[in-house]
Amino acid sequence: MEHPERILILDFGSQYTQLITRRVRELGVYSELHPFNFPIEEIRKFRPSGIILSGGPASVYEQDAPHSTPELYDLGIPILGICYGFQLISYQLGGQVDTFARKEYGPANVIVDDTSDLFAGFVPANGSSEISTPVWMSHGDALTKIPPGFQVLAHTANSPICAIRNAAKKIYAVQFHPEVVHTPKGKVILRNFLFTIAGCKGGWDAGSIVDRAVDEIRAKVGTQNVICALSGGVDSSVLAVLLHKAIGDQLYCIHINNGLMRKSESEQVTRLYRDTYKFNLDAVDASDIFLGKLAGVVDPEQKRKIIGLTFIEFFDREAKSIGNVGFLAQGTLYPDVIESVSFRGPSHKIKTHHNVGGLPDRMKLKLIEPFRELFKDEVRAVGRVLGLPEQLITRHAFPGPGLAVRIISDVTPEKIRIVQEADEIFIEEIRRAGLYESMWQAFAVLLPVQTVGVMGDQRTYDNVIALRAVHSLDGMTADWVHLPFELLGKVSSRIVNEVRGVNRVVYDISSKPPSTIEWE
Repeated sequence: MEHPERILILDFGSQYTQLITRRVRELGVYSELHPFNFPIEEIRKFRPSGIILSGGPASVYEQDAPHSTPELYDLGIPILGICYGFQLISYQLGGQVDTFARKEYGPANVIVDDTSDLFAGFVPANGSSEISTPVWMSHGDALTKIPPGFQVLAHTANSPICAIRNAAKKIYAVQFHPEVVHTPKGKVILRNFLFTIAGCKGGWDAGSIVDRAVDEIRAKVGTQNVICALSGGVDSSVLAVLLHKAIGDQLYCIHINNGLMRKSESEQVTRLYRDTYKFNLDAVDASDIFLGKLAGVVDPEQKRKIIGLTFIEFFDREAKSIGNVGFLAQGTLYPDVIESVSFRGPSHKIKTHHNVGGLPDRMKLKLIEPFRELFKDEVRAVGRVLGLPEQLITRHAFPGPGLAVRIISDVTPEKIRIVQEADEIFIEEIRRAGLYESMWQAFAVLLPVQTVGVMGDQRTYDNVIALRAVHSLDGMTADWVHLPFELLGKVSSRIVNEVRGVNRVVYDISSKPPSTIEWE
């Protein structure tokens, strides 16, 4: 989509970088994440209203440390450096960075020395003459000499230089992380940068996303037909309703049952979209074909690629039978893109998402991906604007490859049955406890191990189910849900007693990072 205002975020490897993108969007300005070495020519084409340099784990003096081009500072575009970005700006513009300074990790109090722009709105508290605000620090190096043309805006007891400004060039930098919740007034700082310094006006919201997407889809599609991969999850459902709003009966939804869906899900999806929404819907049962191609495959990347390519084969065949089809619509999200591409110099691709990377050359369709720039909660907001029922909008995320990546071994019909039944029990009990809508995702995973058990005075040697439940805002970071022991006990008892082939249940208490939400 085209956006009148854009904030470019250059990623230097911080675990918080995606949070910067989120916070800027929450403030009503579109933002986009690119690697630290994004070429200067591409930056000019991007036409950003402002640029933010993220934090990162490196020292500016390290060999192979990520450095963006110094030409950045001569573009006349407002810049905000955060943490490593603060040090890089200082280093590249003639300041002094000390690698032997006292390190700071965690909470600190910043004393604000200037409230004219970046810290506008900060006032003394409790009758004090000093303006102090809590922040979150995470740095090993520190600035000991500011670059020429800069002035100090804030300090801490440990760091005499904690925020700097070159007002003439509109270059600002802070040593702490304004994007995290541990910096309570961080949003005020980001708002000041966006609206006071960069001159943004805002207006990025779900309503504007819908209006812009509808206009762009109509202009792009013309008189051709569009096929939409409709799984029945949040992303594909919102996508289908958006497309129908834009092009009506030129939309043909295709639901492919690959045998890897949740229990009874395919029947529910077909009934909902045929009876309630009256969409053109073709439901295809391809379970045997998908499972045949996955037979004996253990590697998760290979599973994803097989499933993605098989979906494409079916969409290609269906498109030819419909006629005049020029486009395939997918519910690709921004986190899919971020995880599928190595965005940071110091980091690596996390995993390949089957819906990222385009279509094979032999397929003559073009892609429509209106959500490629959106986070999950932004898609949910779009769904509310479009009037989708809340029960559908709040549904937990489900991976594109389905249960294939929740079976940590080769995929068989028996293993699918086990994980479907265990997952159904888990979700049923979470709903019964009134916790479903308070979490991002909950599911069951079938582990590739068997353990000894005792049932009815007989020895068993059966499978292990792992339960996973997480809180998240956008899927980029997540924390495990502290489910009540009583609930976990009830779920465990039901699974062991009701799901044939399981004699042990465990609970996953890992956060992302370092773990991912899905196991594969």
